[in-house]
Amino acid sequence: MNVVIVESPAKAKTINKYLGSDYTVLASFGHVRDLPPKDGSVKPDDDFAMSWQVDSKAQKRLTEIANAVKDADRLILATDPDREGEAISWHVLEVLRKKRVLKDKKIERVVFNAITKKAVLEAMANPRELDTPLVDAYLARRALDYLVGFTLSPVLWRKLPGARSAGRVQSVALRLICDREMEIETFKSQEYWSIFANLKTPAGDTFQAGLTGFDGKKIGRLDISNEAEASAIKTMLESASFKVDSVASKPAKRNPAAPFTTSTLQQEASRKLGFAASRAMQVAQKLYEGISIGGETTGLITYMRTDGVQIAGEAIASARAVIGKDFGDQYVPEKPRFYSAKAKNAQEAHEAIRPTDLARRPKDVARFLDPDQARLYELIWKRTMASQMESAVLERTTIEILADGSGKRASLRATGSVVRFDGFLALYQEGRDDEEDESSRRLPAVDEGAPLTAASVDDKTEAIEASQHFTTPPPRYTEASLVKKMEELGIGRPSTYASTLQTLRDRDYVELEKKQLVPQDKGRIVIAFLESFFHRYVEFDFTASLEEQLDKISAGELSWLDVLRDFWKGFSAAVNDIKDLRVAEVIDALNELLGPHIFPPKEDGSNPRQCPSCDTGQLSLKVSRWGAFIGCSNYPECGFTRQLGKPSGEEGEGEEGPKLLGQDPETGLDVTLRNGRFGPYVQLGEEAKPKRASLPRGWSAPDMDLDKALQLLSLPRDVGPHPEDGKMISAGIGRYGPFVLHNGTYANLSSPDEVFSVGINRAVDALAEKRSKTGGRATATPVKELGEHPQEGGPINVYDGRYGPYVKHGKINATLPKDTDPKALTLEQALELIAAKASKGGKKTAAKKTTAKKTTAKKAAPKKTTAGKAAARKTKATVDASSEQVPWDDAS
Repeated sequence: MNVVIVESPAKAKTINKYLGSDYTVLASFGHVRDLPPKDGSVKPDDDFAMSWQVDSKAQKRLTEIANAVKDADRLILATDPDREGEAISWHVLEVLRKKRVLKDKKIERVVFNAITKKAVLEAMANPRELDTPLVDAYLARRALDYLVGFTLSPVLWRKLPGARSAGRVQSVALRLICDREMEIETFKSQEYWSIFANLKTPAGDTFQAGLTGFDGKKIGRLDISNEAEASAIKTMLESASFKVDSVASKPAKRNPAAPFTTSTLQQEASRKLGFAASRAMQVAQKLYEGISIGGETTGLITYMRTDGVQIAGEAIASARAVIGKDFGDQYVPEKPRFYSAKAKNAQEAHEAIRPTDLARRPKDVARFLDPDQARLYELIWKRTMASQMESAVLERTTIEILADGSGKRASLRATGSVVRFDGFLALYQEGRDDEEDESSRRLPAVDEGAPLTAASVDDKTEAIEASQHFTTPPPRYTEASLVKKMEELGIGRPSTYASTLQTLRDRDYVELEKKQLVPQDKGRIVIAFLESFFHRYVEFDFTASLEEQLDKISAGELSWLDVLRDFWKGFSAAVNDIKDLRVAEVIDALNELLGPHIFPPKEDGSNPRQCPSCDTGQLSLKVSRWGAFIGCSNYPECGFTRQLGKPSGEEGEGEEGPKLLGQDPETGLDVTLRNGRFGPYVQLGEEAKPKRASLPRGWSAPDMDLDKALQLLSLPRDVGPHPEDGKMISAGIGRYGPFVLHNGTYANLSSPDEVFSVGINRAVDALAEKRSKTGGRATATPVKELGEHPQEGGPINVYDGRYGPYVKHGKINATLPKDTDPKALTLEQALELIAAKASKGGKKTAAKKTTAKKTTAKKAAPKKTTAGKAAARKTKATVDASSEQVPWDDAS
């Protein structure tokens, strides 16, 4: 018996059919182990030893695999043909070794680029050993990402409270986006004019020519900078005589683009299909794993994580045959086309992405696919076919024209191109980010020296046109253009681009607006911090150089431990250098770097950092555990604040300009809409501590009215008593969104609006569903009620827990000794168990009492000075920042 390990259950089912009854094909369901998300999983002091943890969901699958391997003669590792696939095989092998089920069994590694019977059987006939350098490269990359995330992120939390986390590749990708945004904000538009002449030939044909020179000087695109210059040239041309100076026609060829790699597929799917990078990879994964066609699962494309641009010889032969049949022999080039990758660090270890059978046309499989699958398959098929088609033949014509008038001379030029043979353009044309018009423009036939006349084309155009323009800033990155830029720079690997972009969006560092990547203030602050204090580690060249080293590890040219030692030496030193850095110094650096964004120049030329409330204070970036905001340096005397990114003086900022919505009919107090440092909120009255409620996600300030405000201020609301115990169910909106609450159990609701309409039946269902997911621990029924604690009060009950029976008082849980009958436990025995548990440090209620005392003392204390308040805020920020947060994981 032979056991074959693949990654996905869909592949396992298909491959088992190909191999027959002598093989058992099992799926690992992806990675089975990972580094635990806690400090110490990678130990630099122990030569980068790693502590791996088996995924909880993988435990059962690994047991099944181990049981199958026990009775097998041969283990065949057939995970994906890339670095991650090699790593999964290694992890499975390591787990099986620890389980001691391998013994003297034969172990082989096979890879196939497509899920077809031919590809699978050929792979099985040509096994190899596990690729150790590829595994080493995985280990190095995983360790690097972990060390950056778990070393840099805590520094970020301490020095920049409210920040999320930082990672190796994501930080550099985010820097690209933020740098582009800064370019846009600091861009100064420049006026320029273009001049065109509409000309007519002696035969009556018309065409347009643009100005290239005037009065002996060449005229560039931006050289005519004002209307006066443009008008003078236009006046001269209106009275000038024109003649053809020269005509040049040259043949030109356009060659097809190479077949798809991972990154070019993501780019084209974005441009032509509107897919996000992650969506393109999801659909491609399904096409690779196989679609049911005629009752049999068939892989439609080759492996979709690759930076190779070559395709197999038999695929080229098949493509040429289909081209000749569908388009004619003139579309088949004399020799097959071969491509080489231009991207930095391209390894070209695998084929490009192509259909497994090029004779399987898109129309043949469309009925078996959903719309997205059909569109992506057609895109891949067309690109592959076009890559083996004949070049397009063009004729490019340039007409140079001289104009004489008023003692001055000007030169103009007209260009055009005509497609003489469409070649691959008959099937496919590559998309462009700038949406440049690729249509052909034919110029009329004219002879050198022929006279021309300026003539308007129609009633709406002039013979000589002078148009005003203004330069525009560079466009924001789209997912397609960012992927292209990252690949050009050699940052990251194409297979990780989709997850990198998704992580930036999940962290709220970037938002996608009209297909453009727009950096959010959280992201800009993180990048400003890294550029100020960890500049080397967000440099493009440094990151690309590190990728080159990782590729050399894959090739067996470098030791992965040497690379880690060299990196860690400099990185840990950089972290140590800023340990004593004060938060005030960080803020000063961010104020400087982000100045154009957070303090944009005012139209009247006044100081953009002057506080609009007190006039004497200076605005500065401030941080809290909720994030960054703008505040006045005269705090607490001046309480002015505004949201980051909102220009000073905008209506509704800080505590300025509350909008009156009406009066509360019960109390007669004013209900106002305000905008604070954490967003818009409504307030009832003007007392020292008025009732306030933040606007939930999805509610906008312009849409707020009195009824909505009163609804928010009325929360939480009672829904009704629970039918089981009669205790009240309440509904409200909290930190994590809308909820219903009963006896300590919170259950999420679908939208904020549901909070005001949820009834008892819906609330009970939501709570029951939540308890079923958590095992009902929040409302566990006591096995036995023992009574009140004689000294401290509060019930003492016995419960049947996940790890056996226990006695509970407050927050102390004491496990019952073995062989103790929970129903026979007495109050005296329970008190002894609780006291013993408390003496070992299990009592958590004491911390609360201490906190309560401190709070009482604080209320009784005299008002602090400004310096004292600042110190308290700093201490609080440090404490808040120490809460557990998960850093970025570049390998996820």
